[in-house]
Amino acid sequence: MTDLVTLASDQLRIAVKPQGAELASLKDSAGREFLWQAGPEWPRHAPVLFPFVGRLRDDTLRIGHEVYPMGQHGFARDSRFELVEQGAESCRFLLADSAATRAVYPFGFRLEQAYALHGASLTVTTTVHNPGEGTLPFSVGAHPAFRWPLPGAGGKAAHRIEFEQEEAGPVWRLDENGLIDATPQPLPVHGRNLGLREDLFRPSAMILLNPASRRLRYAAPGAPGLEITWQGFSELGLWMRPGADFLCIEPWAGYADPAQFWGDIWAKPGMQMLGAGESRSFMWRVTIG
Repeated sequence: MTDLVTLASDQLRIAVKPQGAELASLKDSAGREFLWQAGPEWPRHAPVLFPFVGRLRDDTLRIGHEVYPMGQHGFARDSRFELVEQGAESCRFLLADSAATRAVYPFGFRLEQAYALHGASLTVTTTVHNPGEGTLPFSVGAHPAFRWPLPGAGGKAAHRIEFEQEEAGPVWRLDENGLIDATPQPLPVHGRNLGLREDLFRPSAMILLNPASRRLRYAAPGAPGLEITWQGFSELGLWMRPGADFLCIEPWAGYADPAQFWGDIWAKPGMQMLGAGESRSFMWRVTIG
């Protein structure tokens, strides 16, 4: 990869692409890679989801009687961010509204993506600023894909997610149009543990709306595990593409249109509303070991 911004602590080394301000590598001091390195099954690593998480009905943003084309997960992941700050262990990227963004999302915004290392932890903070005079509607999410199996682990079947709290569920799925299905399903946990199998993801991603936990551990015997925490995000998505060697653990603030929803952006469930001149930050952190 070229055009990368690299940071290093005594225990971690990361690389970030200005295109999408996307985390592209996460290595420990032994040089072991914990992030999916893209591939034909899925060509991304850890895209930033903004101004929407998931899919809108008919890939169309509706604002009153006006309509705009809007692809799944919004446009930030395909936009080039400006590097506005860099040190040895931290950096910050900025994406601001432009004529191109206003053609599909008619709002002013400033989206900052910051990365900071501290020992064995990487903290990622996404901040949304509203420079306009009206309310800014948006959703935002993280989409990191971690290796599955983890470095040093055996097969996939040994891996599990251990939630901070007991999760009662349910789990929501996506229908054939990428919208939240109207019928939830039980969450297949035992206590706080979710055993990982590829068939869990054959219908679609697993989506928890407002889970009790704000922390989980992704681990397998004999391998360094990952502890993932988040703040500000209210939903959690888990996804992989069967046959590929990654697991996405995705804190979200927002989600796809429900299948039974036909309204516009102001009535859409899960939206964040940001007042004029306000800012809101969302954080997730991964710690190795």
